[in-house]
Order: sequence, then C-alpha cells, then structure tokens
Amino acid sequence: MPGEANPPGPAHSPVDATPVARPGSVDEGDGRPADVAREALRAARRQAKADTAANGAASSTRRPSRPAGRPQRTGGSRTADARARAVRDFVAGAFRLPPEADPAGGAAPLVEPAGGGSAESSVTPHPEPDPSPGSYRPAAEPPASTADEPRPSPASYEPPPPPPPLSPPPARPQAPYPVAQGHAPSAPPAKPRAPRSMAAPGRDGELRRTFPALPPRAADEGFAATWWGNAWVTALEEGALDAARLARGRGYAERGHVDAITVTPGLVLAYVQGSRPRPYRVQVRLRTLGDADWERFLDAAVERPGHIAALLDKELPHSLADCGTPLLPGPGDLAPQCSCPDSGHPCKHAAALCYQTARLLDADPFVLLLLRGRGERELLDALSRLNAARAARAAQDRGPTPLPGVRAGEALAARTLPPLPAPLPPPPHPEQPPAYPAAPGGPDPFALDQLATDAAARAHALLTTGRDPVGGLTLWQDAVRLAAARPGSGLTVGTRALYASLADAAGRGTADLARAVAAWRQGGPEGLAVLEEPWDPPAGRFDRARPLLLAADLPAFRPWRNRLTHPRDHVQLRLGRAGLWYAYESEPGRDDWWPRGTPDLDPVGALTGLGTPGEV
Repeated sequence: MPGEANPPGPAHSPVDATPVARPGSVDEGDGRPADVAREALRAARRQAKADTAANGAASSTRRPSRPAGRPQRTGGSRTADARARAVRDFVAGAFRLPPEADPAGGAAPLVEPAGGGSAESSVTPHPEPDPSPGSYRPAAEPPASTADEPRPSPASYEPPPPPPPLSPPPARPQAPYPVAQGHAPSAPPAKPRAPRSMAAPGRDGELRRTFPALPPRAADEGFAATWWGNAWVTALEEGALDAARLARGRGYAERGHVDAITVTPGLVLAYVQGSRPRPYRVQVRLRTLGDADWERFLDAAVERPGHIAALLDKELPHSLADCGTPLLPGPGDLAPQCSCPDSGHPCKHAAALCYQTARLLDADPFVLLLLRGRGERELLDALSRLNAARAARAAQDRGPTPLPGVRAGEALAARTLPPLPAPLPPPPHPEQPPAYPAAPGGPDPFALDQLATDAAARAHALLTTGRDPVGGLTLWQDAVRLAAARPGSGLTVGTRALYASLADAAGRGTADLARAVAAWRQGGPEGLAVLEEPWDPPAGRFDRARPLLLAADLPAFRPWRNRLTHPRDHVQLRLGRAGLWYAYESEPGRDDWWPRGTPDLDPVGALTGLGTPGEV
C-alpha cells in the first residue's frame, strides 16, 4: 500500500541500493567538484525512481489489511523528502575547498601522489569522516523476501528510519579502487608516505645541478662564512622591502623548511614549506652574463696562476671578482617569485631560499658561476685552453733557450787544473758554542751545551791531529765519558736527569753508571776496564805485591785473579793491564766495591789515599 515503506519485493531489485562506482563517479574523488555534485544528483534520482517502482509493484500485488481507525503511513514520502534534503545539503557544500591546515594550526605532512606526480600536486589526504547524523554513507538494501516467507503483520512492521543526508567525499583521495557490483565502496586505509622531494640527480647535467635539502642549523650561526656568501646575503637584505619578512624567512631556513634546491643558469628553484600542508614553489632569478663579460673573466683568471688554483680549491679571490665582470649580485639584482599569495618583495619563502643559497655558495663558488650562465666543466676547459695558449705565446716570444751543460769537445780537451788553495790554519782552541735558551717542555740547555762543547773539542782534535781520541769507544764507554765530563761527583739533583737518560740509552742502570763514572775519573778507559773486566795477570808484579803489603805491616791479602782483598773485606787492590794498581773500598761483609784514590805502580802507594797503612 502507499502507506507502507519498503514492502517485501521480488528476489532481485530493479536497481541496487548502492550505486556502482565507475570511472568519473563520486567514489574516485579525483574529478572536479562540479562533476562530483552532478554525479551525486544522478545517483539520488536513480535511487528515488527505484524506490517508487518497488512501492508501486508491492501495492498492486499485495495489499495487507489494516486495522480500522489506524492512520495511513506515509513512509515513502518521508524517505523521498529526506533524500531531497540530503541532495540539497550536498550541493550546498560540494564546492567548498578542503581545509589546508589541521585544526591545531600545524601544517600536515606532505605525501607523495599515488601516480608519481610532481611535488606541486602533492597534498595531504584528509581522513574519512566518522558517520554522524549529518553525514551519509550508502548502505546495501536488505535482501528481498521470497513468496514463501511470512510477511510481517501491520502491527509489528516498522518502517526503516530515513537515511541521513549526503556529505561531500574527500577532496583528493590517494587513488581509485575497483568496486564490485552491488557492494558499497570502501575507502582504502590511509598509508603514510614520505615527503616528496624535487631532487632528481638523474636529470642533472652541465647546466643543471640539484642539491639535497640542507639540514637545520642553530640561530646563532651565520648563513655565510665566506666573503662572497656574505655579499649574496647583503644583496638580499639591502634589496628587501620588509625586514619582518626577512626575519621569518631566516627562521624558515634555520628550521630546514627549504627542500632540494635546483640551480640552472639565471634561476634558483626550490619548494619551501610554509604554514600550509602544500609547499610553495619559489624561484629566484639572476641575470646571466654575456660573452664579453665571460671573456673578461677568463682573461683575468688566466692572468695569475693563483686564480685557477683558488677556483680549484673552491675559493673566489677578491681580485677575480673585481675584474670588471659583475659576478656578485647587488641590491635589487635578485628577482624572487613565489606561488604564495604574499606580494612582499621578497616574501618569507623566497627569503628562506636566498639564505639557503648563501650556504651553497659558501661550499662551492661554481654555483655562483652557474647562476651567471656557465657550468664548472665548461669554465675549467676554457681556462685550460687559454692558459696553454698563453704559455705557448710566452714561450714563442722568448725564443729557444740554450741547453745547460758543457760541449763534448770542451769536456774532452786536455787542460791543467789549478792547484787547490792552501788550507786555513786551525784555530788555537775550540770555540764556545752558542747558548741554547731554556723553554718549557724542551731539552735541558745545560746538557745541550755540554754535548755541543764536546763535539767542538772532538772536531778540533780531529782537525789538528788527524784522529778522534774517542772515536773507537763503545756506546757504554761513550755514555760513561759524557757523564764523567759533567762537573760534580755522584748522583745529585743536577746530574740525576742526565744519568737517567744516558743509562736508559745504554741499557744499564743509574747506579751502574755512577760506579762506572767513578772508575772513569780514576783511570779513564783503563780504569773502566779494571772495574768491569777481571783477568789473570802473569807471574811477577802481582806475586811481588803481597810481600810488599806484609812489609808495610798490612795483613795478608787474599788473591783472586787480578784482585787482592783485605781479610776484613773492606779494602781491595786491582791490577790493570798497564801495570797500575787501583784501590777499591766497600762496607765490610758486602760485595759493593767502589773506586777510591789514585792508581799507582806501588800497591802500598795506591792504599795511601785511603789512609795510613796501619789504619787500613
């Protein structure tokens, strides 16, 4: 009956409740807003016709009885009114642009378009809104009942609630997905994508260079460290009309809002992230140089070899920049252009790009030359050719130079050589070497003076006598000689450092060096040999020494090889190979012998330096 809403119909409804998605329909979400609204109107009209046909067929075949006194329902009319209101609400909001910022005020992250488009068309996809009384999601119709199924009684039948009004679809979904016939389309889950960058190293060439996005930097660090980078920043700031925009652009650059930078002749291009999710396309133009300007620049570069070396070291000399070619921009030479609605000169996005470009110029001045119209390889090739041509012209002007040397005829000719000049007379005595000043952490000036004095004495002896008296000494003997030449005796504060260094160089201990120094001072190299080398003397002088000691009222000394030791073990006599006797002393009961006194041919005379014979 007309008063009933959605009576049971045939097994297959003439029109499905859910519209089928097809190319160019509302579900794709990549058409224009007018197409979206037009398709929504068509879907609503098809649904209304389907409901009218279903209600008419049901009322003509089956008319269920209605209790007397019950008013007739008008569910179909209410449903049609609700759908008409939904269509009107949708048409009223179909042409509203999606919001460009999140409710919190922050910029949403960029996502890469599904089709691999450029960064200009990259926008943030808006999530699907949750169902609410003000939004509409098409749902599938309940399955139609067959003729054998019992029909609901009029008392228990309740018409379905009216559907909520339609809501506009998302502004730009990621990509259309296929929808099966008779099933409601479901939006795919949002997949986070990395921000798209305009860096394309594969497209770079001689006249196109792309630099990746520069990292953020501290606010107290300057954007330029070289004089040509500071000249670029000065041209930007002196040509700006609003200092506030410059400050905001500097903040953008410090926080790393500038994407990859592409440099071509006369143009710097980059995308700058502002307060909206979609970045702005910013470019800064600079006039390129003509052929006459480049000729002046190349001539000035090859005029000095240091100019080419400085360019290869990524430096720009002042003299090369002042050669008459306007390499660096001046106030007003930078022409910024941005896709933002700000009409400032420059806007904050263009200022951020200019500040980041100063960092590129710091690292490589060839970026400035590329902006002026010439690539790095082209310039280096031109400089190489000009330098070679200049060198060839200079060599041609000079003419051939004679080769150095002597002709073969002159070399083989017989000639008498002049006599050598007479040698200069040797000095009467070695000269005093210059004093070495003391320095913190440096060598000991007194030790250096001693080494220099010893070297001068040895040189003087070699010059006057033709031989070096200490040239045949071993390393240990030479170390003992140097330590013995130091004034003083024994280990003192002044000699301890010298003894330690000499003993370490010779591989011996400091006490051994001190004992050896005492033996050297007693008898020179012979005294050192008596200290360290016991030997077996022949019969004669050694055998006559014991009776001489007994005649001097001394006790009988114990013989061992070339040594005679007192019975109380505190005095000892040692016979050298030259026939001299050397006296040694030690504490009683200890084998710690130290040289004492002066060597003598008489053993009793060698002991006189230790006291009277009776006292010994």
